[in-house]
Order: sequence, then C-alpha cells, then structure tokens
Amino acid sequence: MQNLSDELLIETYHKAVELNLNHDFIELIKHELHNRALLDKIKLSS
Repeated sequence: MQNLSDELLIETYHKAVELNLNHDFIELIKHELHNRALLDKIKLSS
C-alpha cells in the first residue's frame, strides 16, 4: 500500500466500499489512510 499515491489510495478505498469488499481489507486501507492523515479527505468526499 505504501507504493500507492494518496489519490490512488483514496480511490481504492471508495471502490472497495462501493464493491462491498472484505471488511478487513477496507480496514487495512483505512489504517493506511490514517497513517497518511487522509481520513478527513475520505469523510469529506463520502
């Protein structure tokens, strides 16, 4: 996940939620978003 750009990580999160992918996978993405201080961006664009 560290190789993904911030923008691609956010897009990945939204697509994973849209496709109702595995909860653990979504949590993994959210953890990386938290590490990058990007959680506010997904909340604003959700």
